[in-house]
Amino acid sequence: MQHSEEVREGAALRPTRRFGPRSAAARRAILDAARARFAADGYEKATIRAIAAEAGVDPAMVMRYYGSKAGLFSATVGAGEQPADLSRVPREEMGRHVARLLLDPWEGGTNSAEAAVLRAAPTHPEAARTIQATVAGRLVPALRGAFPDDPDVETRAGLVLTQSVGAALLRYVLRVEPVVSMDYETLVASVGAAIQHHLTAPLPAPGGAAEGAGGAHVANDTISSFPDRGGATGRAQDTLR
Repeated sequence: MQHSEEVREGAALRPTRRFGPRSAAARRAILDAARARFAADGYEKATIRAIAAEAGVDPAMVMRYYGSKAGLFSATVGAGEQPADLSRVPREEMGRHVARLLLDPWEGGTNSAEAAVLRAAPTHPEAARTIQATVAGRLVPALRGAFPDDPDVETRAGLVLTQSVGAALLRYVLRVEPVVSMDYETLVASVGAAIQHHLTAPLPAPGGAAEGAGGAHVANDTISSFPDRGGATGRAQDTLR
């Protein structure tokens, strides 16, 4: 690697230490600078030295707070943020609601760091692990909070991402038509319908048949049997951002 401060390729993400309020301003400046540099330069070209210079701090301070470039990269996309509360979202509206939570930041242009993640993930293990950490830390717990009795939440979360990440990649990163020019509400409705299916339909059993066929176990009677928690007015206010 050209810079000694760069994390070795494939190194594991280090957990961020907890620091007091006195360091809050410096940490915020570092994260703001990191988002800008990762978005502008990509993961590989962005360096701890350049991020520190933009934040007005010593590179050693960046390493102290975030451990490595991979740890800083993870922090810029909020892998440690709290999961959304989906427990009050009506079951029949869950797919569209989750689609909007995942796609609204892209449409609003507020997640340039996430775009850097998608660009880097195929060739940089650190970026791929950032996506994995986001799934494990936010999406899976959010769905488990809504559907606590479903044993297949992790599988369903992965299937949800096939829709949301695929849509984000085509529309905002690769800019493939006709997805780019599609009306946003149409996109949300379409992706939401697919997500709804992944969240509520019986999962296929090995061999291709849906679980439950011929007396086989349906995934805990499927999420579709769960009661409506809170009615149409009980929408979650948190986001997965």
